[in-house]
Amino acid sequence: MVTDSSAAPTDLLLNGLVIKPGQSVLTRLVISRLPSGTVIDIPVHVFRSTEPGPTVLLMAGMHGDEVNGIETIRRMIRRNLLHPLRGTVIAIPILNIYGFLNFSREVPDGKDVNRSFPGNPRGSLASRVAHRFMREIMPLIDYGIDFHTGGAARANISQVRCLLHQDEETDALAAAFAAPFTLHASLRPGSLRETAMQEGRRIIVYETGESLRLDEAGIEMAIAGTFRVLHHLGMVENAPPAAAASVVCMRSTWLRARYAGLFRSDVHLGDYIEKGQVYGSVADPYGENSVRLESPVTGYIIGLNHMPVVNQGDALVHVGRTDLSPSRVDLAAPYDEKPMKPLEVEESDEDEEPADGH
Repeated sequence: MVTDSSAAPTDLLLNGLVIKPGQSVLTRLVISRLPSGTVIDIPVHVFRSTEPGPTVLLMAGMHGDEVNGIETIRRMIRRNLLHPLRGTVIAIPILNIYGFLNFSREVPDGKDVNRSFPGNPRGSLASRVAHRFMREIMPLIDYGIDFHTGGAARANISQVRCLLHQDEETDALAAAFAAPFTLHASLRPGSLRETAMQEGRRIIVYETGESLRLDEAGIEMAIAGTFRVLHHLGMVENAPPAAAASVVCMRSTWLRARYAGLFRSDVHLGDYIEKGQVYGSVADPYGENSVRLESPVTGYIIGLNHMPVVNQGDALVHVGRTDLSPSRVDLAAPYDEKPMKPLEVEESDEDEEPADGH
């Protein structure tokens, strides 16, 4: 979507308020009430320039336990960094207030807001949150950055996720952000990205760290990347240069535990591993057996499970791949289960993300 920069800025209507060019406003979208009667509302910051330009959404806390994005937007607001030279910035530090209060990914009914778009005003709680967003926020924006974090003890290296090489504007946003890694990610049904694309809006996802833990380096990268996007859109005068070119991964593979036990990783986020390289081990807790883990693919470690106790099927490492040719992990039928033996090689035949993928 290209905003006509020659047109005069117009009034913006949000939550019953008329927000004029040049104004900065904090408004609160009332969603519902807790069983105690306490009102649950979503604070929304709006920063408008007197000059025409695009409207950019910065949003975090879609999953309430993902605090890195919340802290990223909080710092930009606190440092008074979101007043654009042109256009409008809408900043929502926490969308899922319920999850934030309960240290949870979901809302109290157990549903994921990011699988509930476009929502329903008479649907589940997650669906109602999504519907209110679609009614009040989506019609106003041109572009957006949705901040996320790895979940359930899984940490993500700083990365942008988006649909690559299918839309020039999305590609340009990802290139401008210039995260250490850029991952091609298909649109998921019911997600904000999918719904925004259908509405003609472009949203990229930024991931860093793990849930309920602050990732200081990833937060500062998020702020710098956000300013590069705003600079690309002509909304700020300067932006810090990227430290290095982004590594683009057009596909990725999750390596999963074939045996339950204690997982020990021999790799770190950002490491490059070759096919056949040992990346860790799974051992039984009684000291009788240990299974060596060898990677069936070559690529970069972009996600890592920090939980030492794993069950069969748990995601262990996420490998971002720059190759385009299929590998054994993509083509082979599932392996037959065999008894655990000392130093046995373990491989995975699954490519899909765990349930907390964004």
